[in-house]
Amino acid sequence: MSAEADTADDLREILVPDLGSPNIVAALQGRVLHLRIDRPERRNAFTQDMYRAIKRAAVWADGQPELDAVCLTGTGEWFGAGGDMAGRSNDPEGLAAEWDPTDQFPFRHLERCSKLWVAKVNGLCHAGGLVLTLHCDVTIASDRARFRAPELLRGIADTNYAQVLPRQIGPARARDMLMTGRTVTAAEAVDWGLVARVVPHEQLLDAAVEALQWCCRTAPEARWAVKRTFHEYYGHYDRMAMDRSLTGDEMVEGFRAFTERRSPAWVPEDLRLDGRA
Repeated sequence: MSAEADTADDLREILVPDLGSPNIVAALQGRVLHLRIDRPERRNAFTQDMYRAIKRAAVWADGQPELDAVCLTGTGEWFGAGGDMAGRSNDPEGLAAEWDPTDQFPFRHLERCSKLWVAKVNGLCHAGGLVLTLHCDVTIASDRARFRAPELLRGIADTNYAQVLPRQIGPARARDMLMTGRTVTAAEAVDWGLVARVVPHEQLLDAAVEALQWCCRTAPEARWAVKRTFHEYYGHYDRMAMDRSLTGDEMVEGFRAFTERRSPAWVPEDLRLDGRA
């Protein structure tokens, strides 16, 4: 199987439905569904309809017996910079039909999906982009990748992070990432166990293809049982606390400060970085 082939035989007579966002590019290649985050002019920041498109891809892929895996990657220098804090979208009317905006988030759907998810991290991977990689089954990163969890700087209590990240890299390193919001290099990420592998940037495609080929050799029912056990290990996060944070005053101020390129009101005057949001 070639994960990069694009022939009629590879499509196996199934077509990917419209996922609802032009910024999530989908293609079937062999037994793999490839998804590319394609909004580089905004550093691949996720609109709600982009999140929804990834969720739809997970739901659709789960029901396709011809598929074994999903490969998620970015475009250019960006994998994903987190949610679009300006609130832009391509489908405001469709999103408004959902009274709960967090219903668009795809993270739990990656967990539920019986297919294996491989993240091919090509560059900057922040916030929601990092959460996506934490819910993928295998993560391979370029040596140019950078990782960051800046949610507390924006007034968001991301309890999903707080649940998963300590189990992934240990409590001390998770606290370091979450409480400071600092950038983690690719070398640190693989050393900590944040990602499975780091390869030279020019070898990223070949490494991902090889990983996908091995994924496609595994037995479907057996791998689903193993995947389910892994996610039971990570446990369940405090959804109620996170939902409350996403509608709270700190989040509103954090988002407003980011778009206005100033420090939030809670930052002491001598520590403000106005103009460098």
